Amino acid sequence: MTGTVAFILKGYPRLSETFIAQEIHGLEQLGLDIHIYSLRPPREPERHPVHAQIRADVTYLPERLRDDLPRVWRALRQATSRPGFKKALRRWISDMLRAPSPDRARRFGQALVLAGEITPETTHLHAHFLHTPSSVARYAAALTGLPWSCSAHARDIWTIGDWEKRAKLGEMDWLVTCTRTGCAHLAELTPTPAKVELVYHGLDLERFSPPAARAPARDGTKASDPVRLLSVGRAVEKKGFDLLLKAFASLDKGTHWRWVHIGDGSLIDPLKGQARRSGLEERITWLGACPQAQVIDQYARADLFILPSRIASDGDRDGLPNVLVEAQSQGLCCLSTRLPAISELIDDGMTGLLVPADEASALTAALAQLIGDPDLRRRLGEAGLKKVRRDFSHHTGLAKLARRFGLPPTDQSTRPAA
Repeated sequence: MTGTVAFILKGYPRLSETFIAQEIHGLEQLGLDIHIYSLRPPREPERHPVHAQIRADVTYLPERLRDDLPRVWRALRQATSRPGFKKALRRWISDMLRAPSPDRARRFGQALVLAGEITPETTHLHAHFLHTPSSVARYAAALTGLPWSCSAHARDIWTIGDWEKRAKLGEMDWLVTCTRTGCAHLAELTPTPAKVELVYHGLDLERFSPPAARAPARDGTKASDPVRLLSVGRAVEKKGFDLLLKAFASLDKGTHWRWVHIGDGSLIDPLKGQARRSGLEERITWLGACPQAQVIDQYARADLFILPSRIASDGDRDGLPNVLVEAQSQGLCCLSTRLPAISELIDDGMTGLLVPADEASALTAALAQLIGDPDLRRRLGEAGLKKVRRDFSHHTGLAKLARRFGLPPTDQSTRPAA
């Protein structure tokens, strides 16, 4: 593909979206010229090392239209003279009539600005996430006449209506998504299922080399050397951390453990309150959002990684959580739940343990088993490490994306995992 590809992201940079930054960096190395358009500025001051390696320029679209009215007004005046303005307006009005919200008005305004400020070299639009970023890309594509595509993930697939997914799939050139479950669902919504492709994110295994040796064989019997438990994930309903706290409270009081949580999120304070009421606060460390180097250090220190994912009340759910792939790349035993996408990574009883989602008693039993059996943790961790290194190198996914973007194959894009 010649020219520049405009990547439309909800926020950039974000600590929780290392996989997107890794993908952008990899595609740049393969020769893709990228300009990033972000719907909002960064929320965290920290950045991952990979962000410093990305060459792409970044343009921040107005997060709230009222805060940058001259810019929006200028874009609107330019847009009315475009041949695609009426088409874009019809699509936006149709969407508003189907599901009215102030957010849709904001996305149309952001699309106006994107279309007005896009570089002349731009030949393609690519949205990460099928909800709001793809709405901006869709309207901007109608305004400019440019083709567009999308990378779909998790919440963005399961929390918008099928009518909206059908409309977007019908207009975009192609879509990639990171789980078999999501891929099958989206392929059913389009008469051309070949435009939907499974592309796992994978890991840059050079960044995630496993530690030389794991921790000593802790089994929960020594107060002076408790089993070290770790979770990485935003404190939101779908991650199930409230369920994990219930499971912790049900463990035998003579079992010695400590839990470290990494991540921010709207439920942090309620979770801390739940831990305090359950008498667990002395066993828990809340680290908040952390840069990648600190997360990798915590993987190396931990004995067991836990992610009790569930389907949230609004339908939101995890895809294939990258933190599980990261943890397994470090030889760390993982305990999670039997959601379809997670089962694509973890073979229950072979490369980790899975329990039914939303069942605290099953989670408690699995915790007790893994805390007390360091040999089982070691076997599962080693098997998980082998699977990740065999099947989840990011070079495989990059090769598929390179083909979609029209890049020639290179040695890097086809290199097997070590």
